[in-house]
Amino acid sequence: MDAFIIGITGRTGGLLAQELLSRGDTVHGLVRREEQRADLAALGVDAVVGDLAGMSVDALAAAFGTVDAVVFGAGSNGGSAQDTKAIDGDGVAKAIEAARRAGVSRLALVSVLPESWRERDLGEEVEYYFAVKKEADIALSRSDLDWLILRPSLLVDDPGTGTVSLGPAEFHGQVARADVAATLAALLHEPRIGRQILELTTGSVPIRDAVEANVRRR
Repeated sequence: MDAFIIGITGRTGGLLAQELLSRGDTVHGLVRREEQRADLAALGVDAVVGDLAGMSVDALAAAFGTVDAVVFGAGSNGGSAQDTKAIDGDGVAKAIEAARRAGVSRLALVSVLPESWRERDLGEEVEYYFAVKKEADIALSRSDLDWLILRPSLLVDDPGTGTVSLGPAEFHGQVARADVAATLAALLHEPRIGRQILELTTGSVPIRDAVEANVRRR
């Protein structure tokens, strides 16, 4: 597989790149600085330097080239409303159109569980973040792409366990970024899973079996 990761310099995006490389895949990514591109090149990743918020759709489509799949893993993480709109909202819309223009049908979006931290007073900016993430989910789900939306629980940096709970609806808990990356890599390699929203949290099912269980049987 030839994959392009938006958000490859993030913790989950970086782990996903490692997972795909370990499978023998070709990995591309978008970075903001030349030194990041050089660091990734040393790992075997071909990165393009550009700012997602400022790039045109055509420039992003050109960066995608002829890859098999695009993964959108960038996010503002509930920062300023301006950053949230530029990355989590407009950025996803831009990626959808760029994928269409580049002829890339498969686009996977790392989203968020809608009920995350509902017991807390999150403040206006974080509430806005959740609203924009939902709008992005809707936009992708209504596109004509072979889309996949993965909604992980609270991301933690614990070592991966290799087991998860994955399905159309899961309780909100927490999940290791390493397990998110491994699950996403497995999902990208499963062509029978597409146009689906899947939620992910810590569980006891081996990742390969969890992915297999979500293949739609006709």
